[in-house]
Amino acid sequence: MDPLTPVPELVVSGRKLVTPSGVRPGHVFVSGGRITAVSDSDTAPASAERFDAGENYVLPGLIDSHVHFRTPGLTYKEDWEHGSRAAVRGGVTTVMDMPNTVPPTLDPEAVFDKARMVEGRSLVDLRFHIGLDPTRPELLADLDPSVATSAKVFMAGHHTAPTVVRDPAVLERAFAAAAEGGVQLVLHAEDDGLFALLDAWWGEPGSYLEYERRRPRTGGIVAVAKVVELVRRYGTRAHILHLSSAEEADLVCAAQAAGYPVTFEVTGHHLSFTDRDTRRLGARTRLSPSIRGQEDQDRLWRALANGQLATLGSDHAPHTVAEKTRSVAASPPGLPGVQELAVAVWTGMRLRWPEEDPDTAVTRLVRHLAQVPAELFRLPGKGRIAAGADADLVVFAPDTPWMFSAHDVESKCGWSAYEGWTFTGRVERTLRAGRTVWDGASGTFGSYDGRLLTAADGTSGESTSADRTLTAALAVREG
Repeated sequence: MDPLTPVPELVVSGRKLVTPSGVRPGHVFVSGGRITAVSDSDTAPASAERFDAGENYVLPGLIDSHVHFRTPGLTYKEDWEHGSRAAVRGGVTTVMDMPNTVPPTLDPEAVFDKARMVEGRSLVDLRFHIGLDPTRPELLADLDPSVATSAKVFMAGHHTAPTVVRDPAVLERAFAAAAEGGVQLVLHAEDDGLFALLDAWWGEPGSYLEYERRRPRTGGIVAVAKVVELVRRYGTRAHILHLSSAEEADLVCAAQAAGYPVTFEVTGHHLSFTDRDTRRLGARTRLSPSIRGQEDQDRLWRALANGQLATLGSDHAPHTVAEKTRSVAASPPGLPGVQELAVAVWTGMRLRWPEEDPDTAVTRLVRHLAQVPAELFRLPGKGRIAAGADADLVVFAPDTPWMFSAHDVESKCGWSAYEGWTFTGRVERTLRAGRTVWDGASGTFGSYDGRLLTAADGTSGESTSADRTLTAALAVREG
């Protein structure tokens, strides 16, 4: 070995490492929680611990940039212990948590308060999306990237969205401030005014099949058109969350072709279910935006096949069974999904494109669940198997069939819309910072010492202070 390279504590070997240069055999050398080298030969000393993944894929740790782990205020239905267990069991080693908690995370003080609550309770590394405060949109112009690099904007409301932007002037000020501060906006892009009109006309829904009539595709189309126009005017970087319809996908793709910095996410749920499933599953697949038809789902799959979408996300939003069995009008939208995300998408790809080379398929999965999220949200050290990156690794058995049951659910809510599904592909082991946090063979988890990830400036994803521990981050605040 190079005398300047630290002596590896761990060597992960395999014939299918998914690296930025392609799928290849090799050995990943790990020291101090980071990858020090990726080599064709194992030159490490005999004292190093070794793990051989064999014919399984070795992926970089996956990134779910859209979770609701419900801390603070809503921990009766999810918390970081359960949510992060679900994450690592699904191969996710980094999450970005949303701000619609009680109270909402709308300023730096709230971010640090949340960080204190999470300390010592997370198996995954993390970052928080700060929430846009409609009364103070100008805060985004001076947002310290050590606090947050992205801000969530709710353009429509639901049960857990207390800070909806209904005033067009406030939305415009938010886009201007975010552009000035170099902040990435992430948007729930549906039109609340349109929905209010429909609610006043239709009244309360009497069945789950009526839900989409009150939350139709037009709400998303109108809102995405507004976002595109504001991006055009201000140059703000905007990321549309849980995009659900064919028309919205076409709008964003057209905007991208025109050179606008707008991207979009597709959830595993919208790729997995259609409105026909709602007849059987009812509240289990009640979402916001709602589940749509087969043609919409087909368009979202084409967006994945063509690389038009930027990220895959779970929108992991658990509710209790009691909440989900309320009346149709009162049942909240949302379902758990961080555990199921990667295997659900992988299963869908293998079913839709059975002739595709598995190496091509797995490279696509890694691109949208690791590489692009790391780049888009400036997560230094994440999303790749390469020297200098964090030693977050996932051993993935691509052909293993297995049935997902309620017994497998790690989310605190205790249920899943995927119960009874037969998945293809299984996460056998998940490592974060070179240490096992999920071992499928023994069914055990690792240490709850996930780190708060920050960025030193508003432009660079490579930061010397990016891997601050939660304890250190709080010490900076209090010092």
